[in-house]
Amino acid sequence: MKKIIPNILLSVFSALIAIFIYSNFFENERVIVEKDLPTKYTNFAESSKSEKYVVAAPTDFVTAANKVTSSVVHIKSLTKSYDWWGGSNYASSSGSGVIVSDDGYIVTNNHVVEGASELEVTLNDKRTFPARLIGTDPTTDLALLKVDQKSLPTLKFADSDKARIGEWVLAVGNPFSLTSTVTAGIISAKGRNIEILEDTYAIESFIQTDAAVNPGNSGGALVNTNGDLVGINTAIITKSGRYEGYSFAVPANLVRKVVSDLREFGKVQRGLLNVRIEDVNATMVEELGLPSMEGIYIRLVMPGGAADEADMKNGDVIVGINDKKVKSIPELQEIIGRFRPGDKISLSYIRDGKNNKTNIVLKDKFGSTEIASNSASENSEMRNLGVELRNLTKDEKSRIKSNGVKVVSIMRNSKIDRTNMEPGYVITKVNEKSIKSVEEFITTMKSIKKGTKVMLEGFYEDYPDEYFYAFSR
Repeated sequence: MKKIIPNILLSVFSALIAIFIYSNFFENERVIVEKDLPTKYTNFAESSKSEKYVVAAPTDFVTAANKVTSSVVHIKSLTKSYDWWGGSNYASSSGSGVIVSDDGYIVTNNHVVEGASELEVTLNDKRTFPARLIGTDPTTDLALLKVDQKSLPTLKFADSDKARIGEWVLAVGNPFSLTSTVTAGIISAKGRNIEILEDTYAIESFIQTDAAVNPGNSGGALVNTNGDLVGINTAIITKSGRYEGYSFAVPANLVRKVVSDLREFGKVQRGLLNVRIEDVNATMVEELGLPSMEGIYIRLVMPGGAADEADMKNGDVIVGINDKKVKSIPELQEIIGRFRPGDKISLSYIRDGKNNKTNIVLKDKFGSTEIASNSASENSEMRNLGVELRNLTKDEKSRIKSNGVKVVSIMRNSKIDRTNMEPGYVITKVNEKSIKSVEEFITTMKSIKKGTKVMLEGFYEDYPDEYFYAFSR
């Protein structure tokens, strides 16, 4: 007996050490279950032998939910309208938003705040603050608001490129004004285009989930189980107007870029390839000798654009950006949408059945590599005149042999509109003073006294004659 007891104690001690080592140094992420299947549930007799099944470890949403709810806000949007007798009326709508900086910046959807006269934000702790609109981007349906508060709880951006199909996610928002509602689902697909944004330069590369999203969730957070921001909930596909199993979010990597632009410039700085494209189809695979149906076919390279300057040709097939494979138009648009004019990218493409690579300096939709200004003084002057201007590109200056600024758009019933000026007009002089940039135009206009006559001199590129337009300052 004296010999047996020490052996028993030694065995128990060894077992405890083994349990301690396993618990502290090995992750218990999967459980392997061995189970004998009855023959009637199998197709083969040998299947009745012991088989192994992988069971996922339990997923805990509590930590993520607690982390996220304090950073998701309720947004009330008031729109003012007037009746025939001069009286005013307010219509209200609501949505959600996500605090992305502790000094009060909040990202939401453009459609939540579009046309709003007043914006009110309610935090999870029920404090309410007025908010001002910093900027919007209809091409991604995003907007940035600001409340004058400090030390607010924020969410960390996740790398949405690394989000995987089948991964658990939580949708947090205020559906039907039910504040701080959390629902769970998985990522069902990535790079979805559901054709809800009407802008010519719209980017639709949504993350699709089956987490329940309803009216009021728009602008809320889609997070992973760590509580990090994967996307901004934006849309649902439904016939009833309520959730039917499909919800869509703008990927966090795109959100981060838009927020950065709106915060720094007040408007989004979009770098473009300046091409017209379409997805590769089976006919193209056969005719162009492509290895698969993955890639984006260039139907037209715009003259003077970024792709044109990099010697891209009609019929080239884009297959990668910065050594990252791109398979479809939504993927390409999302990746390019993260860059600004003047940024350089590496583009992989197939031409005549051969793989090629080139560097491209992106331009904006006007063919410029410069960052577009959106200062408060410029905005005020432009709104007063009812015109949007831009600087001429190097190509335009070389082509037309002149300096000046180009008229991009004209607001209806504005001062400029009443002169019968048309978009495309190049302003070369203001009251006989030569103009080389938008900044010079603004400075010159500010130097002219109110009520004084202003004479604009310039031309249209396709017409040789000079045109003059006059109005009162």
